[in-house]
Amino acid sequence: MPDRPTESDDLFAQPPLESGAPKTTFPESEMFPQAAYQIVHDELLIDGVSRMNLATFCTTWVDDEARRLMNESLDKNIVDKDEYPQTAELERRCVRMLADLWHAPGPAGAMGTSTTGSSEAAMLGGLAAKFRWRKGGGRGIPNFVCGPVQVCWEKFARYFDVDIRQIPLRGDRLTMHPDDVAAHCDENTIMVVPTFGQTFTGLFEDVAGVSRALDELQARTGLDIPLHVDAASGGFLAPFTAPDLVWDFRLPRVRSINASGHKTGLAPLGVGWAIWREAADLPAELVFDVDYLGGDMATFNLNFSRPGGQVVTSYYEFIRLGRVGYARVQSAAYAAARRLAAGIAELGPFELMHDGDPLHGIAAVSWTLRAGATFNLYDLSDRLRTRGWLVAAYPLPADRQDETVMRVLVRHGFSHDMADLLLADLRRAMDQIDRHPPSVSLTRQEAGGFTHSATPAVATAQVRRAAGID
Repeated sequence: MPDRPTESDDLFAQPPLESGAPKTTFPESEMFPQAAYQIVHDELLIDGVSRMNLATFCTTWVDDEARRLMNESLDKNIVDKDEYPQTAELERRCVRMLADLWHAPGPAGAMGTSTTGSSEAAMLGGLAAKFRWRKGGGRGIPNFVCGPVQVCWEKFARYFDVDIRQIPLRGDRLTMHPDDVAAHCDENTIMVVPTFGQTFTGLFEDVAGVSRALDELQARTGLDIPLHVDAASGGFLAPFTAPDLVWDFRLPRVRSINASGHKTGLAPLGVGWAIWREAADLPAELVFDVDYLGGDMATFNLNFSRPGGQVVTSYYEFIRLGRVGYARVQSAAYAAARRLAAGIAELGPFELMHDGDPLHGIAAVSWTLRAGATFNLYDLSDRLRTRGWLVAAYPLPADRQDETVMRVLVRHGFSHDMADLLLADLRRAMDQIDRHPPSVSLTRQEAGGFTHSATPAVATAQVRRAAGID
């Protein structure tokens, strides 16, 4: 086969594009790289526009320099610290920078690691808590306490044999409340996990309040229960937009923090961070010494081989922006969120749950529908899809599952102009529903593209995935 088609050949008249892409069996023959590229490229046209996906927390815009660094690092395996020592050095610098940003007592000697995302980082924090509890004489089945959480914590509980004690929402509460924490703790509680940027509404849980509640519990019972803060989104926001909000290692009870570099950290998809307060908070039993890649190296990740470009790009973003630049970028996102929230409030039938206030939550807007509306939020979400917007609609968690919420994540790259475009399309969608009401209003299953035959548990899981919660 020649290296490429000749100039007289039309690519779309070549046999691979005439017959279609292989779909069920491993192909027998080769094809020109241009043809293979065109097939894959054209199939991906069906995907939505990522920047209009307002359900995802993940980075959807990076600058040209970040793209260049990603391309230049395509072949770097970050685990191979002997072959790529400078990539490993950049990871260590990032760990120290984050420990400093989150007020660790000794950032120069902080223990931490990059991961494939905040879910892996969260599981590492949970495993460290479990090992510390066991080393301290813990017996029986360990448990941890949390509020409504991202599904990674449910995975941690199932995969690592730990009971999850989720505090249900009660009254008008939308997050775990400090008053409810102590009643769910006992001698087998390895940690309490406040979520600093809750997935359902975007609100911050009161980390300092939970810490005080655990201080009071220790004074009464002697139980010394640590905090692990799931700062998947808030960890790269509050330090720059609400620096006086105390949620991190300034609280002595906080022993570890996870965050997602590929969310509000502005890095491309595929990087998270786990940072421990002090070296003693990461049990030595979790650290493996590896000598078969050409040199001795320590690793404490769930994954092994993984690309280094996301860490390289994280370091680039840290030194490019600094505190001043991150504050400017993140403040712009909050300003767009506040503009969007004000417009949604003016539309009439909506009640805001989070209005993008940086003291109360991440750069997001969430709302529910007032009583008496002639449509539901699944109808509205479906109409917005016709204009290219993916805006999640889903039920709230346990004890408030009869209430539906919509949520927009305002990420880097979502401008005031885009907020105005979305508001105009919201008005247009509401007008269309008024003029042409659905003959049967969509359910959450139908809005996410699934059927009524799904069990409630399966349907809820499908809705959560469609909403970007899982």
